[in-house]
Amino acid sequence: MTTRIEKQTGAAFQLKAGDKLKVIDPLGEQVSDMVLFNANDKRERVSSGKTLDFENTILITKGHHLWSNRSQKMMEILEDTNGRNDFLLAPCSPETFQILYNNPDYHPSCFENLYTNLAQYGIEPDDVPTAFNIFMNVQFAADGELSVDPPLSKAGDYVLFEAKMDLIVGLTACSAEQSNNYSFKPIEYEIVSGG
Repeated sequence: MTTRIEKQTGAAFQLKAGDKLKVIDPLGEQVSDMVLFNANDKRERVSSGKTLDFENTILITKGHHLWSNRSQKMMEILEDTNGRNDFLLAPCSPETFQILYNNPDYHPSCFENLYTNLAQYGIEPDDVPTAFNIFMNVQFAADGELSVDPPLSKAGDYVLFEAKMDLIVGLTACSAEQSNNYSFKPIEYEIVSGG
């Protein structure tokens, strides 16, 4: 069954070890922020630094794992039809829009959509780590300067993950204009039981 996350919102759910999660960009050019927690000990969470270290690349895609702050494999990427994801930039937050975009008004954000949905599992805002930004197209200049370019994902592109432990997952349809080529769209996901 396919579940839709409407634009600029989020969801949270659990996976068992061996379950597969398919995250789909149904319309194209839409980023999805994903965070992971060990369902049996929420202090263990997905780690950007450990993942980039152990996979020896900043371009995480098919064949790579997402690692925890305790150096354990949390997810394996089985398929990735787009091939471009980001694991450097933090989830957009109210401060993102104030500091980067000079927008003092309220703006929906992935950070808020993650922690409000994860609250049902006892996860607080300060627990939310750097997200694995599915379909996000971050480019790097020779001098190290970063740019957030339009996603390369086309309608129907997806990433298929396999859980390596029991997990709590937070997932969004990203709310940052620049990340999504200035058009907000939904994200879809499917869970296939491993049992």
